[in-house]
Amino acid sequence: MIKVESEEKIRIDNYLTNKLDLSRSKIQKLIKDGNILVNDKAVNSNYKVKLGDLIDIYYEEEPTDIIGEDIPLDIIYEDNDLLVINKKSGMVVHPAPGHYSGTLVNALIYRYNLKSGESFRPGIVHRLDKDTSGLMLVAKNEKTHEKLANMISKKEVERIYLAIVDGLIKNDSGTIDAPIGRDINNRQKMAVTDINGKNSITHFKVLERFKNNTLIECKLDTGRTHQIRVHMSFIGYPVNNDSLYGKGKCTSFGQMLHSYKIKFKHPTTGQELSFKVEPPKEFLNKLNSLREENKTEN
Repeated sequence: MIKVESEEKIRIDNYLTNKLDLSRSKIQKLIKDGNILVNDKAVNSNYKVKLGDLIDIYYEEEPTDIIGEDIPLDIIYEDNDLLVINKKSGMVVHPAPGHYSGTLVNALIYRYNLKSGESFRPGIVHRLDKDTSGLMLVAKNEKTHEKLANMISKKEVERIYLAIVDGLIKNDSGTIDAPIGRDINNRQKMAVTDINGKNSITHFKVLERFKNNTLIECKLDTGRTHQIRVHMSFIGYPVNNDSLYGKGKCTSFGQMLHSYKIKFKHPTTGQELSFKVEPPKEFLNKLNSLREENKTEN
């Protein structure tokens, strides 16, 4: 936290550029993403700081010199422009404090020496949480990266997830429209909040009901950090085995959330591509145990 001790009113992006070892563009991005709060409220880059302001900054320094590592990847599709990868649960996507090796980016650097707008995020178009498994898009060149990122922002890439949640959802389908931002009380978490939240929309459909759990399909209109996990917890049905947003004891595997299907038009050829991949064995084992439990109840 930084306390403003000057009476001179200057733009917050200029103020923090002088205070921190960060570029103005990086600070502006942090502000835009809701990771800089003034007196627990989101502001714009042109906000002028005043005496006594308390500035909270949620930022983890990211490494710039990443070493490639020979890590096996489950590649579902590949051409000259892009990859579709089936990411295993437990694999971190981007290197960050505590996870400088063994990440998807380490594997990509070794295998392809990919480039993108930021050298430590080669080819990564969208994220999956560490313990979320399933399909991810990776660009093999800057032009494809820009096109795919633009397609995602325009909702032209369909992403379908499977999740086992705790509790019985009565409605067959629903839409959660609630802003998500950094939790001001726990910087490791996101939360539904009006303070620094950004527009977030998740559609869900019930596929199967069990004694105390529900299997759902989720479709994202937006791609906020931890979006499905936050939204489902917010309405009272947290993703099963989620140690951050769930309840009760969790196993070491992680949340029962899987990126099941992805569909989009190829940014170069215009061909429609669609891929599906089954969840990992731990997800399927949980599903089978719930089905067996249903049988004994009946």
